[in-house]
Amino acid sequence: MSLQWEQVIVHSADPAALGKWWAEALGWVVVYASDDEFEIRPEADRMPGLDFVRLEEAKKSKSRLHLDFRPDDQDAEVARLVAHGAQRVDIGQGENPSWVVLADPEGNEFCILGRRSE
Repeated sequence: MSLQWEQVIVHSADPAALGKWWAEALGWVVVYASDDEFEIRPEADRMPGLDFVRLEEAKKSKSRLHLDFRPDDQDAEVARLVAHGAQRVDIGQGENPSWVVLADPEGNEFCILGRRSE
């Protein structure tokens, strides 16, 4: 038996708006869109993807699952994403962590990691 990781589901009040935000932030392509679902992938035939699915219930607390990204230049990537609409958030990460916690327009947290230790 084998499993292939296909996608991560992100509940969203506005799947198209949030999915478009992430597609632009990541440089990914849209592979499916409807009123209640919006799926993006790195390339049309490359997985895993992110699938934004409508959920009317508002986010109530810290996300139990979040994405981590490791850029070449952490400061530049944080600045780019903040300019794109992300917000810095404090989820109790303490002082001087090697990562930066941001939230997308619907408040879903994600991290921009620092340089990988050699």
